[in-house]
Amino acid sequence: MSGNSDLKILSGSANVELAEAICGHMGCRLTPVLRETFSDGEIRIEIADNVRGDDVFVVQPTCSPVNFHLMELCLMIDALKRASARRITAVVPYYGYARQDRKVAPRVPISAKVVADFLSVAGMHRLLTIDLHAGQIQGFFNCPVDNLYAAPVFLDYLRKMEGEKVIVSPDAGGVERARAYAKRMDAGLAIVDKRRDAPNQAKAMHLIGEVKGKIAIVLDDMVDTAGTMCAAGQVLADNGAREILACATHPVLSGPAIERIEKSVFSQILVTDTIPLDARKKACQKIKTLSVSGILSRAIENVHGESSVSVLFV
Repeated sequence: MSGNSDLKILSGSANVELAEAICGHMGCRLTPVLRETFSDGEIRIEIADNVRGDDVFVVQPTCSPVNFHLMELCLMIDALKRASARRITAVVPYYGYARQDRKVAPRVPISAKVVADFLSVAGMHRLLTIDLHAGQIQGFFNCPVDNLYAAPVFLDYLRKMEGEKVIVSPDAGGVERARAYAKRMDAGLAIVDKRRDAPNQAKAMHLIGEVKGKIAIVLDDMVDTAGTMCAAGQVLADNGAREILACATHPVLSGPAIERIEKSVFSQILVTDTIPLDARKKACQKIKTLSVSGILSRAIENVHGESSVSVLFV
């Protein structure tokens, strides 16, 4: 495909800075897109360049406002399909609705599957995403899905820190991810036992593992209201950790998240630019943003060149 088609990168309105950073790595420019919102809230999309026969990548995390950005992405994909793009890859660094990936009660939707259907029906041929909340979501698609990892970005930063480290999973569900980090850093592993009392509310109970006198690094795929993360941090402090950090790929940071982080025991919380931060969030001294634009640019180049994406994470 790469020999017969040009590579084009487009961006929705969700994270233009990330799309521009990807283009900076690749030495190309963003294909211009007209994006307007009518007074009644309807979205108007118009691709301003010819894309007939091209290999097109649309950068659009489905972050807040989730439904607006999801609809904008679907309309851009449909516009590209009708403009005869050869292949359309949705680059969705943060996949919204990923936490609703199964039925947890009677008469509830599997929203992550519905979003997959939206994108497929719109005309997407391939999905590029980062740190899916649940890897099984890939099975909701009948097209190739490349689930990339932010691990190289975090590991490069963490390895520069001096001192004995222990990677901490804030709940049982994140143990596999924490174990992979611990193995690559030759660090210890700990788990915080957690019980969730209600949606967006969590109560950390006790610690499994040894953190006393060590640098404890809480690892999660996202930080939303920061309740789970801050509760886990307090457990680590109560158990004698020398310094406490956190890593979360997706900085959702909704509700009281910033207030909780500012009052927390964390010295630093590392996040990536899969979701853009507003001025208030950027002003929080404990939050440091690392960029995944390099990983995404290399993945896009490999997909376009029909070469392996997995080699980026060996």
